[in-house]
Amino acid sequence: MFKGFYNLTSGMITHGKNLNVISNNMANVSTTGFKADCFTSQTFDEVMYSRVGNKDKNYIDIGNQSYATVPSQLYTDYSQSSFDVTNMPLDFAIDDDGRGFFAIQTENGVVYTRAGDFSLDDEGYLGLPDHGRVLDINGEEILLTTDKITTDNYGRIYTKNGGFLGQIGVYVFENTDTLEKDPMGMFTTGGQQPQVQPTLVHHQMLERSNVGLVQQMTKMITTQRAYQSVATLTKIYDSVMNHAANDLGRL
Repeated sequence: MFKGFYNLTSGMITHGKNLNVISNNMANVSTTGFKADCFTSQTFDEVMYSRVGNKDKNYIDIGNQSYATVPSQLYTDYSQSSFDVTNMPLDFAIDDDGRGFFAIQTENGVVYTRAGDFSLDDEGYLGLPDHGRVLDINGEEILLTTDKITTDNYGRIYTKNGGFLGQIGVYVFENTDTLEKDPMGMFTTGGQQPQVQPTLVHHQMLERSNVGLVQQMTKMITTQRAYQSVATLTKIYDSVMNHAANDLGRL
């Protein structure tokens, strides 16, 4: 009798979570190096299969009907975006189709990012503001003391007189699907060990966010309409159930 509530309520929850993801993407449309998230949903039994199936993925049917649609997974789109020329002396951008990351030493360990809007901290180390210090190809912090620098195409940094200061590390993961993204848009390894890879690094340039604003706005409008439709149907269904319980019950 009340099976419809499962479908309708799960629909509202799922669309609500999707709206949260879309809103976060839109809020970061101007965030340097930000990677958009993609929301997916499945029926409840499909999610159960993927969570409790054995290692060989030989699933046993647990029913013929599924009354709920639930959030499945949140994917990150790692595709490379376009570049902006900033002419700022400590801006860098990785050019490798979205595979590599800068490594940042924070108070809570190393995190990874595509954002290259660096600066010098109070001790003269190259760092990402509000996060930590940039690591070189050996996992060491890079001491510059000055922003009067020159670079080559692979992130090697020199003084104006040609003195070598360090090389910015570009770290690559074998499987980006296991990376974990925090609310600040930074990534942790998810248990993987990254490898340093020689990669083209642009100086005085930044990578844009790969969020497509028009696409996200279209998704938001579609999802909002779906949410409103489900909410309206829930009210109608509640009215029908109330009529069934109070009026038909007296017959």
